[in-house]
Amino acid sequence: MENYIDEGVSMLIAYAPKILGAIVTLIIGFWIARVLANSVRKQLEKRNADPSLIPFLTSMVLILIKVLVLLSAAALFGLEVTSFVAIFGALAFAVGMALQGNLSHMAAGILILFFKPFKVGDFIVTQGYSGTVKEIQIFTTILTTLDNRVIIIPNGTITSGPLENLTANPVRKVPMTFGIGYPDDIDKAREVIKKVADKCPHIDHDKPVDILISELGDSSVNFAVRPWCKTEDFWSVHFYMQENIKKAFDDEGIGIPFPQRDIHIYNHNKEADA
Repeated sequence: MENYIDEGVSMLIAYAPKILGAIVTLIIGFWIARVLANSVRKQLEKRNADPSLIPFLTSMVLILIKVLVLLSAAALFGLEVTSFVAIFGALAFAVGMALQGNLSHMAAGILILFFKPFKVGDFIVTQGYSGTVKEIQIFTTILTTLDNRVIIIPNGTITSGPLENLTANPVRKVPMTFGIGYPDDIDKAREVIKKVADKCPHIDHDKPVDILISELGDSSVNFAVRPWCKTEDFWSVHFYMQENIKKAFDDEGIGIPFPQRDIHIYNHNKEADA
């Protein structure tokens, strides 16, 4: 028993400095990692870097420094760093094979950040979902919908299908359709629509407003109205025109038809037919 105790004390004396050194290395190293990551983030923000890149690069710096700290702590125990790196590489390869889908999403995230089909703050439509880009992460992109729902979409899914960026351009047209009855005066209706558009404060009045007959429908003559506006004013123009066109048509006696169907009922007298 005394031999075991002596051996244990000897090992404790021999390894205590290494254990203490490893613990101190981990504490100080992780603290330095956080400080450097925060410094990188502040420098990127100061240089007005793309908001999409800031969280991505910050997380990469933090992970890289933590890995180096772990390798340093392992070296204090006498472990061969090259062997440790080889083991770590083999584990990384095995995990990578098991997570091929996630790696494809990571690669897609890098492509998104590099080619910039959209950025944080853009309003996009992809894979049947639409919303404002809140954050571009390594594996996923987070959207916030108009009704404040959060949608998380894998990056690989976004890059593998069509993508519509509605805020890529500073200005855009607002497509709208307004119908009038066949007996109503087309020229009068066009003038009413133009007056309403001229009063809308959000429309770009330096550019012409398209007011064209787009269709002779089953029960209405349809106008295609396309005013220009700033991208952020799209919905303001849409709602303004919808409400005020209805009011103006009512004031001018112009009808807005709705689908109607004539039903004819025939009463056959079976005895008479006989």
